[in-house]
Amino acid sequence: MAKTGILSMQRIINYGSFLQAYALKTLLEESGHDVQFVDYHVGKPLVQETVKKENPLMKKIRKGFEALRYDAPLMHRVQFILYKKNFAKKYFSELGIGENFNYSPKLDTLVIGSDEVFNCVQKNPNVGYSPELFGKNHRAKKLISYAASFGNTTSEKLEQYKKTEEIAGLLQGFDAISVRDNNSGHIVEKLTGKAPQYHLDPVLAYDYMGKCDKIPSGETLKGYHEKYLILYAYSGRISAREASVIRAYAKKQGWKIYAIGGVHPCADRYIDCSPFEVLAYFGNAQAVVTDTFHGSIFSVITKRKFVTIVRKSVGISYGNEEKLSDLLQRLGLSDRMTADVESVGDIMEQEIDYQAVDVILETERQRTREYLESQI
Repeated sequence: MAKTGILSMQRIINYGSFLQAYALKTLLEESGHDVQFVDYHVGKPLVQETVKKENPLMKKIRKGFEALRYDAPLMHRVQFILYKKNFAKKYFSELGIGENFNYSPKLDTLVIGSDEVFNCVQKNPNVGYSPELFGKNHRAKKLISYAASFGNTTSEKLEQYKKTEEIAGLLQGFDAISVRDNNSGHIVEKLTGKAPQYHLDPVLAYDYMGKCDKIPSGETLKGYHEKYLILYAYSGRISAREASVIRAYAKKQGWKIYAIGGVHPCADRYIDCSPFEVLAYFGNAQAVVTDTFHGSIFSVITKRKFVTIVRKSVGISYGNEEKLSDLLQRLGLSDRMTADVESVGDIMEQEIDYQAVDVILETERQRTREYLESQI
């Protein structure tokens, strides 16, 4: 049995990060591999903000106070803080990871990905700049990536921060490179001279709704009998105007608004649930409004009506336009995107041809299986 490691964003407290990690692990285990998650040392971010260095305890306290300042009902803000505080303890065991970190184990194969593992020019101190995410100091016989993404890192940013040569050298050490989006593919090809393969995010590549027995039935959910719209976005990213429009749309339909993954001023409920329950909530929803990559994916695999709000990157701010445009274009769903929240109602009225989407997914799932089986 091949000893296989996954180096990903499995410790990020985020439903999408958890579910992509679980999906890739399951895909590999289905092929008979002995799978473990591998950790990396978080380095100093390349994009620096003028923030004083603080100890971990003070950072947690500061984050808690920041969450309390979000424009949302007080109870929702408290629930959100508890969700963040308890996530690792409640759910990381499902991935087979605990408090002890697993650095540079000896493996037959190390798979780097999925998620934004190559997004090295960013300001998130929880990720930082770590060459280990490009395979540095690994101790595997073979090094590959799966659906890896540079996120908002571009060739120009690599040049600006003088990391082009280092990243190019590290990428040359891969036995096979798989990416999930055009920006990442262009960077890999430019730095290595070789075109990578393209694959879907593991949440799409693994048939969650058809195979995962951890997803509960809708009847077990709190609020199951209500008709609701899911608002899936990071806290603080839904503007007052957007909240007002979404609230008016839901009220017109006679739906409640359930906030998952973040707190928002227009929500009737904040849902603190397990990652698998998230998919159950999506499957039971009347519709979804999201501005996230995985929120769009959750909508697709549960076959919901949805609208994805796109946001441009400005300076060092983190936008989503590139990755969402790429994702939805690959699925034939570009018409679900909007930069203007006023169009939410019109887009929701347009039917989605999920039979056509399923054809794409089945083809891509087969390509994923072939890639992983041929490379590991």
